[in-house]
Amino acid sequence: MSKNKQEKVLNYRVVVEKEYYSDKKPVFVAQVPTLGISDYGLTLEKALDNTEKLIKFHLECLIEEEGTIPEPDDLANIIVTTSQVRLSAKTPFAFA
Repeated sequence: MSKNKQEKVLNYRVVVEKEYYSDKKPVFVAQVPTLGISDYGLTLEKALDNTEKLIKFHLECLIEEEGTIPEPDDLANIIVTTSQVRLSAKTPFAFA
């Protein structure tokens, strides 16, 4: 007897930043803003793998607790960019 399971594919935006431990070793921190969760890994691939597993676990917990699953991100409407700002060398400032 085979069960015909229907699967849904949900897309959530993941923002990854490279940070450094106090010993200067890199770590990749992945955040999922829509779900309010994050994970990390010593490589980008590991951070993304850990985050994918966490997303699935988080959603399964919400389903089990009969909670509401946040709408997936509409990836067609997400724009990621940077902004470059030039400051005069005479402007005094310090980084946090």
